[in-house]
Amino acid sequence: MSRRGKKDSIKITETLSSASIDFVISSPYLRAIQTVEGVAHKFGKEIILNKHFKERTLASESVSDFQQAIYKVWEDPNFSWPGGESNVAAQTRSVTALLETLKTYQGSNIVIRTHGNIMVLMMSYFNSTYGFDFWLQLQMQIYTNVHL
Repeated sequence: MSRRGKKDSIKITETLSSASIDFVISSPYLRAIQTVEGVAHKFGKEIILNKHFKERTLASESVSDFQQAIYKVWEDPNFSWPGGESNVAAQTRSVTALLETLKTYQGSNIVIRTHGNIMVLMMSYFNSTYGFDFWLQLQMQIYTNVHL
Protein backbone atom coordinates (compact mmCIF):
# COMPACT_ATOMS: atom_id res chain seq x y z
CA MET A 1 0.00 0.00 0.00
CA SER A 2 1.31 3.45 -0.82
CA ARG A 3 1.97 6.03 1.89
CA ARG A 4 -1.03 8.00 0.63
CA GLY A 5 -3.20 4.87 0.65
CA LYS A 6 -2.22 4.12 4.25
CA LYS A 7 -3.03 7.70 5.28
CA ASP A 8 -6.40 7.49 3.52
CA SER A 9 -7.20 4.18 5.21
CA ILE A 10 -6.39 5.63 8.64
CA LYS A 11 -8.37 8.79 7.89
CA ILE A 12 -11.51 6.94 6.80
CA THR A 13 -11.30 4.60 9.80
CA GLU A 14 -10.96 7.57 12.16
CA THR A 15 -13.77 9.45 10.41
CA LEU A 16 -16.14 6.52 10.81
CA SER A 17 -14.95 5.39 14.26
CA SER A 18 -17.95 6.83 16.09
CA ALA A 19 -20.47 5.52 13.56
CA SER A 20 -22.28 2.24 13.71
CA ILE A 21 -21.28 0.30 10.60
CA ASP A 22 -23.26 -2.78 9.61
CA PHE A 23 -21.67 -3.67 6.26
CA VAL A 24 -18.47 -2.85 4.39
CA ILE A 25 -18.65 -3.30 0.63
CA SER A 26 -15.77 -2.76 -1.75
CA SER A 27 -14.62 -2.90 -5.31
CA PRO A 28 -12.49 -6.02 -5.73
CA TYR A 29 -9.39 -3.95 -6.56
CA LEU A 30 -6.68 -4.37 -3.92
CA ARG A 31 -6.24 -0.64 -3.30
CA ALA A 32 -9.97 -0.31 -2.63
CA ILE A 33 -10.00 -3.25 -0.22
CA GLN A 34 -6.96 -1.90 1.62
CA THR A 35 -8.69 1.46 2.10
CA VAL A 36 -11.58 -0.09 4.05
CA GLU A 37 -9.71 -2.88 5.86
CA GLY A 38 -9.35 -0.69 8.94
CA VAL A 39 -13.07 0.07 9.04
CA ALA A 40 -13.95 -3.59 8.60
CA HIS A 41 -11.53 -4.61 11.35
CA LYS A 42 -12.74 -1.90 13.75
CA PHE A 43 -16.35 -3.02 13.43
CA GLY A 44 -15.64 -6.74 13.14
CA LYS A 45 -17.06 -6.97 9.62
CA GLU A 46 -15.96 -8.92 6.60
CA ILE A 47 -15.48 -6.93 3.42
CA ILE A 48 -18.10 -7.86 0.85
CA LEU A 49 -16.65 -7.60 -2.65
CA ASN A 50 -18.83 -6.28 -5.44
CA LYS A 51 -17.33 -6.34 -8.93
CA HIS A 52 -19.82 -3.73 -10.10
CA PHE A 53 -18.10 -1.09 -7.94
CA LYS A 54 -14.78 -1.54 -9.78
CA GLU A 55 -13.40 1.39 -11.73
CA ARG A 56 -14.60 1.84 -15.27
CA THR A 57 -12.56 0.28 -18.04
CA LEU A 58 -11.49 3.17 -20.24
CA ALA A 59 -9.94 1.00 -22.97
CA SER A 60 -8.47 -2.46 -23.35
CA GLU A 61 -5.11 -0.99 -24.40
CA SER A 62 -3.15 1.91 -22.93
CA VAL A 63 -4.22 5.26 -24.32
CA SER A 64 -1.60 7.74 -25.48
CA ASP A 65 -3.30 10.75 -23.87
CA PHE A 66 -5.31 9.83 -20.78
CA GLN A 67 -6.77 13.33 -20.29
CA GLN A 68 -8.05 13.47 -23.87
CA ALA A 69 -9.37 9.90 -23.70
CA ILE A 70 -11.30 10.50 -20.49
CA TYR A 71 -12.57 13.85 -21.75
CA LYS A 72 -13.97 12.15 -24.87
CA VAL A 73 -16.08 9.66 -22.89
CA TRP A 74 -17.47 12.47 -20.72
CA GLU A 75 -18.13 14.66 -23.76
CA ASP A 76 -20.06 11.87 -25.51
CA PRO A 77 -21.65 9.59 -22.90
CA ASN A 78 -22.34 6.84 -25.45
CA PHE A 79 -18.79 6.79 -26.83
CA SER A 80 -16.38 4.06 -25.79
CA TRP A 81 -12.79 3.37 -26.71
CA PRO A 82 -12.05 -0.14 -28.04
CA GLY A 83 -12.55 -2.61 -25.20
CA GLY A 84 -13.73 0.14 -22.85
CA GLU A 85 -16.99 1.23 -21.27
CA SER A 86 -18.95 4.28 -22.27
CA ASN A 87 -20.17 6.56 -19.50
CA VAL A 88 -23.67 5.21 -20.07
CA ALA A 89 -22.53 1.59 -19.69
CA ALA A 90 -20.35 2.27 -16.64
CA GLN A 91 -23.05 4.39 -15.01
CA THR A 92 -25.72 1.76 -15.64
CA ARG A 93 -23.52 -0.95 -14.15
CA SER A 94 -22.62 1.01 -11.04
CA VAL A 95 -26.00 2.63 -10.36
CA THR A 96 -27.75 -0.73 -10.72
CA ALA A 97 -25.32 -2.17 -8.17
CA LEU A 98 -25.80 0.81 -5.86
CA LEU A 99 -29.60 0.59 -5.96
CA GLU A 100 -29.48 -3.19 -5.39
CA THR A 101 -27.11 -2.68 -2.46
CA LEU A 102 -29.36 -0.04 -0.90
CA LYS A 103 -32.38 -2.32 -1.29
CA THR A 104 -30.57 -5.39 0.07
CA TYR A 105 -29.17 -3.57 3.10
CA GLN A 106 -32.06 -1.16 3.64
CA GLY A 107 -31.97 0.42 7.08
CA SER A 108 -28.31 -0.50 7.57
CA ASN A 109 -25.25 1.70 7.78
CA ILE A 110 -23.09 0.78 4.80
CA VAL A 111 -19.58 1.75 3.77
CA ILE A 112 -19.08 1.42 0.02
CA ARG A 113 -15.58 1.74 -1.42
CA THR A 114 -15.42 2.44 -5.12
CA HIS A 115 -13.24 4.63 -7.35
CA GLY A 116 -13.29 8.25 -8.42
CA ASN A 117 -14.59 8.07 -11.97
CA ILE A 118 -17.26 5.49 -11.25
CA MET A 119 -18.29 7.35 -8.09
CA VAL A 120 -18.86 10.57 -10.06
CA LEU A 121 -20.83 8.65 -12.69
CA MET A 122 -23.09 7.34 -9.91
CA MET A 123 -23.43 10.79 -8.38
CA SER A 124 -24.26 12.35 -11.76
CA TYR A 125 -27.09 9.87 -12.21
CA PHE A 126 -28.82 11.46 -9.21
CA ASN A 127 -27.58 15.03 -9.67
CA SER A 128 -26.29 16.26 -13.03
CA THR A 129 -24.16 18.98 -11.44
CA TYR A 130 -21.62 16.21 -10.75
CA GLY A 131 -19.69 15.68 -13.95
CA PHE A 132 -16.31 15.88 -15.61
CA ASP A 133 -15.30 19.17 -13.96
CA PHE A 134 -16.16 17.80 -10.52
CA TRP A 135 -14.19 14.63 -11.27
CA LEU A 136 -11.16 16.73 -12.27
CA GLN A 137 -11.27 18.47 -8.89
CA LEU A 138 -11.40 15.26 -6.84
CA GLN A 139 -7.68 14.63 -6.69
CA MET A 140 -8.65 11.24 -5.24
CA GLN A 141 -9.53 12.62 -1.83
CA ILE A 142 -11.76 10.76 0.56
CA TYR A 143 -15.31 12.09 0.64
CA THR A 144 -17.79 11.18 3.33
CA ASN A 145 -21.44 12.08 3.64
CA VAL A 146 -21.84 13.22 0.04
CA HIS A 147 -25.49 14.11 -0.38
CA LEU A 148 -27.12 13.72 -3.75
